[in-house]
Amino acid sequence: MANMRTAMDAAFWDLNISTPRALDGTARSIPGEPIPLDRSKASKALRIQQLSLLGNGFPLGIIPSYSPTSRKELDSFALQSLLFKAATSNWWLGFTGQFRPKKLVSDIKAELSSVDEWELPILKDIGKHFLEKSLYAFGLCSQLSLTPSSSLLLSTEKHGEKKGRRLRAMLFHKLPEHDVTLEAAWPELFLDHKGRYWEVPESISLDCSSLVSEDGLRYRFGLHKNGGHPRAVDNITDEPPLSLMQGICGKAAVSYEKSKDFWRIKEKKEDIIIETDKGRIYRPSYDIRLREPHAAVSGIIGGTLEAWLNNGSSSSSASRHRSPFGVDLFGSLCYTFQHGKFKESFGDLTRVDARLDVSSALGLAKQVSKVFRKASSNNARDVLSSPRLELILQQQVAGPIVFSVDSKFSLNSPTGVQLEDFVCSLNYSLKLLQSGKVVAWYSPKRKEGMIELRLFEF
Repeated sequence: MANMRTAMDAAFWDLNISTPRALDGTARSIPGEPIPLDRSKASKALRIQQLSLLGNGFPLGIIPSYSPTSRKELDSFALQSLLFKAATSNWWLGFTGQFRPKKLVSDIKAELSSVDEWELPILKDIGKHFLEKSLYAFGLCSQLSLTPSSSLLLSTEKHGEKKGRRLRAMLFHKLPEHDVTLEAAWPELFLDHKGRYWEVPESISLDCSSLVSEDGLRYRFGLHKNGGHPRAVDNITDEPPLSLMQGICGKAAVSYEKSKDFWRIKEKKEDIIIETDKGRIYRPSYDIRLREPHAAVSGIIGGTLEAWLNNGSSSSSASRHRSPFGVDLFGSLCYTFQHGKFKESFGDLTRVDARLDVSSALGLAKQVSKVFRKASSNNARDVLSSPRLELILQQQVAGPIVFSVDSKFSLNSPTGVQLEDFVCSLNYSLKLLQSGKVVAWYSPKRKEGMIELRLFEF
């Protein structure tokens, strides 16, 4: 079913969203905004690891992606590839590259159209177009296993059409019942619920998260620091989200999760091992997490507590509107129906997930009180005051190929029910990975698309 833990993770600064805008394939969700689409969450595998594996199935190891740039002549189409990799028993290094071919092709066509005779200077002029730095982007990533339970990840990337480079570092330590993560980025890329990107010059987080217990209880707490003034990547004039403004925030959250099956057809041994005249045939599901038809309901409820230090913020709007303390409740309720065991070649998987999200019980209560008090409709509406309904439809096309549509509706918008976001994808499940798949997705809202390798997504 749809991942219920996203409801709590969305309140922090480390929820990764898939994007081709960055070579590492991720941007951060913004705390204090609606819960993002379930299918927009980034893969658990690092982008450089994805390119290494995906390259085996693409010509010359080149993987296409699609994302707008600030310079329209560069076009949205890009090609990515893993150019170099090295590894030892506890360390690996990878070098990735990206190339945008449209501007190069256009420039060469323009050069050739004005040529009457082929001469050596003409070839030199054409060669100069290949050296145009705005066509390229390069990234370097390395991971070192410090101990069996600790690892250090360092990465940097540089886009030719942009000034400066992006640096990231992450230290991860696994405890018996907790995960501890220290992350830093200069700058960090964030994505808001309207599909707009923001860059924060400095972003540092220290987070401790408990593993989900058998009784469904989970908690996490941490510190986060924003440094510098957020900058809009897409040349917009709106004020940046308050949770991205300069300051230090301490936040804690706790949640309780529960699920209940209405019915479920359990997988049996004879479903996997088929007896034939030629002997036994092992035939598992294309995805072990989609192997059992069922109908179920699940829910999560929790609360957050945060405290801010503005730390000399230069924005008057931040100090005027961002409260130094905050307490809120959140919750999600999901119904899942699955038909088929995803083993046959056709018609063996139809799945629907319907999830109702309340990101802020306080925001919803304020909006309801305005209705009863008949407050003016011109008042500013809290972005979290509207519950969201997310619908995920998955339908088998043929064999391991599944078409998926993930849509989100705002149920209390000024114009009534409104489609807020939409992502469609084509998935190819990989039996050898048990629950892994190659996903080609496109977001009409962001006008972006990419190909990813995702593992144990549910």
